[in-house]
Amino acid sequence: MGSRERAGVVVRDGPWGFVFLLAYIGAAVYFISTSDGSFWAVILGLLQAVVWPAYVVYHVLFLLGV
Repeated sequence: MGSRERAGVVVRDGPWGFVFLLAYIGAAVYFISTSDGSFWAVILGLLQAVVWPAYVVYHVLFLLGV
């Protein structure tokens, strides 16, 4: 590349990242609040907050009979 040429990558995923962060925080609060409060139950709640969209897709597909 010459001195006048520049290559740049423009990433515009900021708003979606914020939405996904809020969804994770909300799911974590929900799953932790339904646990009994022990250490491993809180860890399990955090892990469930990561994979809750898979639960939703599974149950929607089950209801649709797919």
